[in-house]
Amino acid sequence: MVKEKIKALVRGELEGWRAWEILWMTVAIAVIIGLSLYWNDTVMGIISSVTGVACVVCTGKGKLSAYLFGLVNCVLYAIIAYKATYYGETMLNLFYYVPMQFVGFFVWAKNMNPETGEVNKKHMSGRARILMTATIAAATYAYGLVLAALGDAMPFVDSFTTVCSVVAMVVSVGMFAEQWWIWVAVNVFSVYLWWTNFAIGAENIATLLMWIVYLGNSVIMLVKWERDAIRAEKEAAEYEI
Repeated sequence: MVKEKIKALVRGELEGWRAWEILWMTVAIAVIIGLSLYWNDTVMGIISSVTGVACVVCTGKGKLSAYLFGLVNCVLYAIIAYKATYYGETMLNLFYYVPMQFVGFFVWAKNMNPETGEVNKKHMSGRARILMTATIAAATYAYGLVLAALGDAMPFVDSFTTVCSVVAMVVSVGMFAEQWWIWVAVNVFSVYLWWTNFAIGAENIATLLMWIVYLGNSVIMLVKWERDAIRAEKEAAEYEI
């Protein structure tokens, strides 16, 4: 029984991929590995970045394997962020993202579309969006003060990316397309965060490249999830009629 479930999972993960999606992930990973080797980045940094790219692409595709790649990425990235004194990023990944990989996996497993092999997609209500935005603003300010007291290198930028990531992960597990609007914002600030770190001499080129790929991927997947969610809503409305 277990063996059959594993086979079905693997089969589902491999089905439904378009040529451009495969090309996008392949090119992104190849560029990260190539430039990381050129800049003599660490093995940990390269593995973290590669699994991170695989995670976000599979998340955008709506595949369960996103959470398997995510688990590896979260553990390694937490170590890298700790060494860079980005404590918000460290705590976010180690104490939140790691357990959320298991939650996300089981929630998505129960909401997979058998026809597309992808998770079902939907939109949040207007009220939920307003509440989400207010929560992000208040929590960013409060957590920024905490990180500043801890000696964080960039407390309020780190706080913003951390708070948004916490919220976006919940929205992602809920299968809402709005997650990608948040991820775009997170990725813009994260690129700035790690570019600053790299500019002062840190050997984190793989991590910086990972966030640049994350940014590009979030824009692509924003378009995809919005389109899929709108299509699903139209189909549901037609069914009700």
